[in-house]
Amino acid sequence: MNNSSQQRIGLYGGAFDPPHTGHHALAACAIRQLQLDVLHVLPTGDAWHKTRALSDATHRSAMAALNFADLPQVLIDERELLRQGPSYTIDSLRELVDQYPGAGFFLLMGEDQAARFDTWKDWQQIAQLAQLAVAPRQMQAQSGDSLHEWHNHPLIKATLLNMPLEIVSATDIRCGLEQGLLPGQALKPSVFQYIQHHHLYMDRHDRSL
Repeated sequence: MNNSSQQRIGLYGGAFDPPHTGHHALAACAIRQLQLDVLHVLPTGDAWHKTRALSDATHRSAMAALNFADLPQVLIDERELLRQGPSYTIDSLRELVDQYPGAGFFLLMGEDQAARFDTWKDWQQIAQLAQLAVAPRQMQAQSGDSLHEWHNHPLIKATLLNMPLEIVSATDIRCGLEQGLLPGQALKPSVFQYIQHHHLYMDRHDRSL
């Protein structure tokens, strides 16, 4: 638990289809740097913004549990998987604000997502309720919280995570597995074993994945 009386709660949403070492590195960095007491990992439910169908929710949740198993602060949160209709970050954040009265909230994301943050549903309220914690696509000189011009927006509070570039793509992993390629260090052994056991991704022929 953080020494401060105020709990520090992280949110990390994504398809996690599959969860990979890049996801793990971001979570571990955020827990350490932001001194998070709890990090809610939220597998996406109805991914309205994706053009492809996601893998079964049960598999994605199970793989996420394996991927983050060594991080005791991580809680695999299935609320978006159980929610009817499209999944929006603002809905989960509002619920967590009610769940943790008086806590400080941090929303984890990659730099590419941060660049489009002002297109998110109710992004202004998200910015009021949580501070953004952004993983850079490339290493940058530390300059306070100044990441991009949009960070100068008066409503947005953002912190740059001190983590090296992790060039890992779930899309590339899925395509590689479909072609019979080994994932190398992109997947934790436990996650890869789960994929093999359940024959995930390997029998697909949809090249749009």
